[in-house]
Amino acid sequence: MSRTNASLSKQITYLSLAFGIVLTIGLGCFGWWAASRIDDRSTQRETRAISRGLKEIVDRVSVDQETSTVWDESVINLRINNEAWLAENLAEWISEYFGHDRVYILDPANRPIRSVHDGALAEPGAYEEDKPVVDPLVEALRADMASASAGLADSTSAITGLGKQDFVTLGDGVTAFVSVRPVLPSSDAVPQAPGTEFLFISVLEVDQSIADQIGMVHDVSGMRFEEDAEAGGERMASPLLNAKGRILGFFTWTPNRPASQLIRETAFPVALGVIFVALAVALLLRRLARTSKILEETKAEASFLAFHDPLTGIPNRALFEDRLDQALANMRRTGTKIALHFIDLDRFKHVNDTLGHPAGDELIRQAAKRLSAMVDEVDTVARLGGDEFAIVQFDAGEEARAMELSQKVVDAFATPFDIAGSQANIGASVGLIVTSDTQVRAEELMRQADIALYGAKDSGRGRYQMFVGELDEAVRERRALEADLRAALAEEKGLSLVYQPIYQIHSTGIVGAEALVRWDHPVHGRVSPVAFIGLAEERGMIEQLGLWILRKACTFAAASTLPWVAVNVSPLQFRDEHFAQKVFSVLELTGLAPKRLEIEITEGLLLQNSPQIQSTLRLLRARGIRIALDDFGTGYSSISYLRNHGIDKLKIDQSFTAQLGVDGEIGSIVQSIVDLGRAMRMIVTAEGVETPAQRKILEAIGCHQLQGYMLAKPQPPEELLALLQSHRQTMAAAG
Repeated sequence: MSRTNASLSKQITYLSLAFGIVLTIGLGCFGWWAASRIDDRSTQRETRAISRGLKEIVDRVSVDQETSTVWDESVINLRINNEAWLAENLAEWISEYFGHDRVYILDPANRPIRSVHDGALAEPGAYEEDKPVVDPLVEALRADMASASAGLADSTSAITGLGKQDFVTLGDGVTAFVSVRPVLPSSDAVPQAPGTEFLFISVLEVDQSIADQIGMVHDVSGMRFEEDAEAGGERMASPLLNAKGRILGFFTWTPNRPASQLIRETAFPVALGVIFVALAVALLLRRLARTSKILEETKAEASFLAFHDPLTGIPNRALFEDRLDQALANMRRTGTKIALHFIDLDRFKHVNDTLGHPAGDELIRQAAKRLSAMVDEVDTVARLGGDEFAIVQFDAGEEARAMELSQKVVDAFATPFDIAGSQANIGASVGLIVTSDTQVRAEELMRQADIALYGAKDSGRGRYQMFVGELDEAVRERRALEADLRAALAEEKGLSLVYQPIYQIHSTGIVGAEALVRWDHPVHGRVSPVAFIGLAEERGMIEQLGLWILRKACTFAAASTLPWVAVNVSPLQFRDEHFAQKVFSVLELTGLAPKRLEIEITEGLLLQNSPQIQSTLRLLRARGIRIALDDFGTGYSSISYLRNHGIDKLKIDQSFTAQLGVDGEIGSIVQSIVDLGRAMRMIVTAEGVETPAQRKILEAIGCHQLQGYMLAKPQPPEELLALLQSHRQTMAAAG
């Protein structure tokens, strides 16, 4: 025992040391990762701040220009070339006051009439050096102005707000921002014919002063503008791009790394903390070594209690289920038969009531001993609870051997029990199932044994009943139907879609159709969708079936003039986090526009209130796909669920529609649903419309769309196409 304890102590010590090392490395890696994430986010924020700061500066250039370029006086003085006025109020004034490095004014023939550099009049040929890079903007603006004012006597209102801007490299190699805008009258008093407009050009050089402005306003350290730079070391770089995506230079800066700085500042205290934790762990290991003896001594007892009944000492339900799984695994491997016996004491309650609970406990103990004495070493006797027992017969051989054991149990319990000097006559009923079916599951085997046990009790107790047949008829039929459905999906035979038109309530126009799946079984004929869709959900085929329906419906809609098609989706399909991407793939494959697809879900899906479901619905709606809530009113979804999940349409359940005009309370409920839909900007569709009276009521309360047998039954694709053609011809004739 001491050697075992020492071994356990060493295992705990080594495990703790390994855990400590792994934890330290893990925390270090996590800290490094977290710091990198924080620093990266800080760098991203600074990058965005630089872009925002640059945009603010260039946007201000246009605002600066408008202070003098939209003015009657500017147009008048440009036409008479009043140089003194232009210098004082337009060219030199804007350059000096707003800090525009270069200003050019072009006449209607794009000839420079005034050039200003750094607030002073420049040489006559100054514009020629910058003209090659400025001219494309001028020509583009002239073209836009000509197009906007074509056929007009006065171009002012048509070209107001037009302008061209871009980053360029000037003739002298300077990187700059250029803004070209027309000079416009500020009132109707000064007319301006198309093609007579003067152009005002502002050039703002992108240099260190710009970098300093951005750095100061947006708190970015060490900002510089460089023509040739790249990120590396302690500095980051953000490229300056022109409209064509060409790099003209770089803004570089020293990034703020708050997490790295924090780590440097706290490294010493953290190291002390690690040492302290290591000492604490060492003390803990010492304490664990002392308690390992106690743990080892109680380990076997705890393990026994976890899998054995405390009253009788035989296996409990947990161990019974494990032994049954083992027996089934052995049966599949060797081909032998196993037997399961469910045993119930017949008059146990009478003993409890007459002799007391202690006597009842003693009876349970003696019953467990009798059962244990009857079985082989490999078999398992278990107490399932109360006065219920079970025997797993590991190798039953022929059925007669299992039946012999069940009879032995019945005979043994026919003998009275001696309980505290009194005789207790109880008896036992046994349910037996013998199987060699390799496909059977433990749950199914237990169900069959339980059915047999109830049969024994119903037949008078004190006997055994064998489950007749390896499977009852319902199970066999269900398995056969499952196999046929799998084959139908694999071969795409027997499955088809029909479409029920949906009509606009105040017209005869078809606004869409709901796709409904049908299965024509080669033996059973048409199978109810409720039956085979439920089977597909239960047996894991719903995703394959759902995608087949979606692909077929989208293919049909894409090749027709149907405005949109609605497809029902099982809640189980939404468990797939990639469901939205699969829908997008189907749309891309079939060529159907997302706005022509409507997905119908049930209220039960919303009640799950799953973030993944919310995310999937948001992705679908963001692409343009509409979401409809089917059978609305039969579940429990609240208004908050409707808002949180984003629903485009409510479909009133046909059970409500059927009661319209019959039950006044139902009419009020339907009115409330329509009002709710309108308040939340949702389309409301009524299902199951079968009478003109129902239609009239729905029209009166403001329902948007109708669907039902009165209007049209679900139809094959070719019939729906013919109906669509007929509606188009009717509408054309009416028009």
